[in-house]
Amino acid sequence: MTQRPAKLAPTGFAAPDRASATEFWVVRHGESTWNADGRYQGQADVPLSHIGILQAASLAERLTGQTFDAVYTSDLQRASRTAEIVAERLDGAPAPQTHPGLREIDVGELSGLVITEIRARYPAYLQALSTEPWSTRRPGGESMEDLYARSGAAFGALRARHPGGRVLVFTHGGVVRVAVGLALGGVPANAWARLSVSNTSITRVLLGEGSGMLLGFNDDAHLENLLEATEADDVLGQAP
Repeated sequence: MTQRPAKLAPTGFAAPDRASATEFWVVRHGESTWNADGRYQGQADVPLSHIGILQAASLAERLTGQTFDAVYTSDLQRASRTAEIVAERLDGAPAPQTHPGLREIDVGELSGLVITEIRARYPAYLQALSTEPWSTRRPGGESMEDLYARSGAAFGALRARHPGGRVLVFTHGGVVRVAVGLALGGVPANAWARLSVSNTSITRVLLGEGSGMLLGFNDDAHLENLLEATEADDVLGQAP
């Protein structure tokens, strides 16, 4: 029997096969205490702020009764606590499973600093970052290229584990950008820096074997009646 070729869109693009691809709902954690203070966090294990807890509760209310094949979270508490608050309201109350590959970018020596301190102490790094933003490593830490490889491998493993499924992921701003890049087939130069990711926003991607599709990005409609969610994170930096 001859296998039918994939149905192509007018552009020639073949969408992922829903029967084998995985739909990820990728959520950035609620506001942390260091988000509120404007401090770089990276992989420092910083708790949610009071506002972050309210943001997570608002997301939980929005997703009440939704069904997912699995729930995964970064092992950092600002993500895992967000996951706990939401997961108990899902159909079946699935227990979130931790995955270290979903951690935020490692900012190394920048952890705990605000942008004015970074400008004073690391001018050479900032100059390199302006020239090569994708491959420049944070001092003692990772580059966006490193994060893309690490977190991309994590999404690949989860996709292989849940073919045809729908998976909820709680993670960080940098990893949300990785998911978008995977969905779009790569990250155009500097485009990742133009992606604004709010606390507890939902980004939906469909990932198949060597293919992907962006279904929705930075949806934070559940926060309309709360204080505005911060969009600053360890990838884009903070306002001076």
